[in-house]
Amino acid sequence: MRFLVTAGPTREYIDAVRFISNPSTGRMGLAVVRRTLQAGHDVTLILGPTWLKPPPEAHTLRVTSAREMLDAVSAEYEKCDALVMTAAVCDYEPGAPSNRKIKKGDQPLVLELVRTPDILLEVAPRKGSRINVGFALEVQDSIKHARQKLLSKKLDFIVVNSPAAFGSEAVDGTIITASGEMEELKDITKDDLAARIVGRVERLHASHGRGT
Repeated sequence: MRFLVTAGPTREYIDAVRFISNPSTGRMGLAVVRRTLQAGHDVTLILGPTWLKPPPEAHTLRVTSAREMLDAVSAEYEKCDALVMTAAVCDYEPGAPSNRKIKKGDQPLVLELVRTPDILLEVAPRKGSRINVGFALEVQDSIKHARQKLLSKKLDFIVVNSPAAFGSEAVDGTIITASGEMEELKDITKDDLAARIVGRVERLHASHGRGT
């Protein structure tokens, strides 16, 4: 199989030196990449800013912003059998970023934020027989919101977790499938979760009658 995996955060620049981001390290996505390689699959990794090193066997494309990640995913999507979108993409970006450093002043600085592109929503019309996997980081009504994302983005399954997953070795979460199945996971390492994700993708791929 050919996997396309996104990992890490994005950075949305306010000016030449400041940006909006989140605490994602990319650890979950790199665990998925390692598992796909161990299983003998080809993998392309689209990696946001992180200090973690990707496996050298993966074809890695480094990006910074949500728009750069969208461009990279769009370019690679036709070549993959499965997209696993673990990246923590910023939902908003500054509407008018400055290419210079904004100097301090006596008056409050008003920052207008606009929506970034929704990558899974953008590629959904091109899905075909591909397997699309998403992540939902939620604080409240997590299952309800995850189900909405699952349906609107035409996902085969979605992994729900909380902000406690940022930078951690283990997570609590839930896998929800398009058929309505739910699997609750308690204190599972990211490596073990990656194995479950790749295993589910492999089974779905086989059920579609496609070869490896």
